[in-house]
Amino acid sequence: MEAEATADQAAAEEIEYVSYGGEHHLPLVMKLVDEELSEPYSIFTYRYFVYIWPNLTFLAFHKGKCVGTVVCKMGEHRSTFRGYIAMLVVLKPYRGKGIATELVTQAIRVMMESGCDEVTLEAEVTNKGALALYGRLGFIRSKRLYRYYLNGVDAFRLKLLFPRPDPGMVTFPSTEERASKQFPETSQRESLSYYG
Repeated sequence: MEAEATADQAAAEEIEYVSYGGEHHLPLVMKLVDEELSEPYSIFTYRYFVYIWPNLTFLAFHKGKCVGTVVCKMGEHRSTFRGYIAMLVVLKPYRGKGIATELVTQAIRVMMESGCDEVTLEAEVTNKGALALYGRLGFIRSKRLYRYYLNGVDAFRLKLLFPRPDPGMVTFPSTEERASKQFPETSQRESLSYYG
């Protein structure tokens, strides 16, 4: 059992994550998604995502073999700037090694840095692994979509909300900011004056 854990850790350390790098990556993304997901997609769907938002597509490689990918987009949706995870695939032998978590985390990081208010996606209600993964990452189930997929399976719409700073809320410099002298030191008395 210990040898198996060591082998899994070594395999995880050998995973290389890369951003979508152009047309040479497109067949890799398409092959993974076509083999592993229940929904069929046309070449136009893939190109829509990777040409407009190449910075939101990531691939995972193990010893030169593409073993996982995440494909996303972002844009205005009603009154919010929303990120959307369209496709996430990790080959079965590589699941449970943190690859999907890393792929999604990299995409979410770009969405946050780009100013998204939230991230959404749909997952089959029967896909326990995906639901558990997104639950660990803080997504909540916002809606059940009946017979959403072509195979007749329902979906959950999952949503990750990013905290918005309250403009009326007073913030205090962090310990690191005070240590770097970016903010002047205040006495305890001055600090208490913020509370009225």
